[in-house]
Amino acid sequence: MVIRRAVVTGASSGIGAATVRTLRGRGWDVVGVARREDRLTALAEETGASAIACDLTDPAAVDALVAELEKSGPVHALVQVAGGARGTDRVEDAAIDDWQWMFDANVLATQRLVAGLLPLLRRAAASDGHADTIFITSTAALTPYAGGAGYNAAKAAESMLVKVLRQELNGEPIRVVEIAPGMVHTEEFTLNRLGGDTVAAEAVYSGVEAPLVAGDVADVIAYALESPAHVNLDQITMRPVAQSAQHLLARGPLRVRSID
Repeated sequence: MVIRRAVVTGASSGIGAATVRTLRGRGWDVVGVARREDRLTALAEETGASAIACDLTDPAAVDALVAELEKSGPVHALVQVAGGARGTDRVEDAAIDDWQWMFDANVLATQRLVAGLLPLLRRAAASDGHADTIFITSTAALTPYAGGAGYNAAKAAESMLVKVLRQELNGEPIRVVEIAPGMVHTEEFTLNRLGGDTVAAEAVYSGVEAPLVAGDVADVIAYALESPAHVNLDQITMRPVAQSAQHLLARGPLRVRSID
C-alpha cells in the first residue's frame, strides 16, 4: 500500500494546521509549510508531520522548498491554503501595499508553487496512479462586497488560475480541486485583516450560531483527496447554515419559524 504524501501550506495556524492534523490522523505523510518555524516545529512534534519553513512570497525560498521536497520523497498532493486578506478599504482609499501583499500571497505564491511542484506531482502520478492539487480560495472570489475589493480581486484571480490549470492539465491523472469557504472562525484570519483589532475581529462572528471552523474545511479537503481517483470535485462552496449568502448572515439562535 502506498502511503501518500501531501504538502500543506499555511500550516502554522487555522485551516492549514487543521489540515495537517486531519491528514496525519488519516495516515497521510504530511509536510507542513509556513513562515513561522516555531509554530511548525510545535505542530510537527504534536502530529508527526514534517515541517519546512518557507515564505511563499519569496521566489528563492520557494525554489529551496521544492529542492528539499524533491530530495526527501514523493509529492502526491499539494494543498495550497496559504494566503489572506488585509484591510477593508474602499477602492478609492485602498492601501496599495495591502493590495500588493494580497496578490503576492494569494496569486503569485500559488503560481510559484504550481510551477515548482508540478514535476514532482507528475512523477508521483506516473508511479502511483494519480496526484492531487487542492486550492483554498474563498466565497470572496465569487461575490463582491463593499470594502472587499482587494481581497475579492486577489481571490478571484487565484480562482481563475485554478480553473485554467484544470484545463491545462486535461489528459493527465492530476486532479485540480477548488474549495471556497464562506465564514470560517479561525484565530488569525479576521484579526490579521483588521490590523490586530481583537474587538472588531470578534464582532464579525458575534451572535452567529456555529460558524465554520478550520476543522470543517480540513474534513472537506480530506474527503476530496480520498475520493475515488477518477472523481474530481471541481469547485466546492461551503458556508455555515447561518450564512445563506455572502451578505445574508443570521445572528442569534437558528430556529424553526413555524410548524403547521
